[in-house]
Amino acid sequence: MNINAVAEKFNLTKDTLRYWERIGLLPEVKRNTSGYREFSEHDMNWVFYIQALRNAGMSIEALVEFVKLYREGSQTEAARKSLLVDQRAELADKVTGIQKTIKYLDFKIDHFEDHTLNYEREKLAYEQDD
Repeated sequence: MNINAVAEKFNLTKDTLRYWERIGLLPEVKRNTSGYREFSEHDMNWVFYIQALRNAGMSIEALVEFVKLYREGSQTEAARKSLLVDQRAELADKVTGIQKTIKYLDFKIDHFEDHTLNYEREKLAYEQDD
């Protein structure tokens, strides 16, 4: 599959794919006789995996470390798992924060009229003091 099709399939830019390959997140993608990238299924699995970890909030630096460890072999399994566990914990903390914000917005929405009426009463009282 060419870079245009892969970019469209994963909703990424071609520049992102080139960047990921250049910094080593993706294996070197084979080129056809014209010099264009031809992504294999293996390459696309890496695109999927890197995109999933980016969507989880993993930094490029952490991803580079993760991929480097992966390429070093099975002796790095504990370190790779640790990176994933840390990222999951960070993501869970963000979810907790988002849930708190949603609860606050729900409260504000549910009591919107009360707040608006109070504001209007305060405004009217302020204007009557003149």
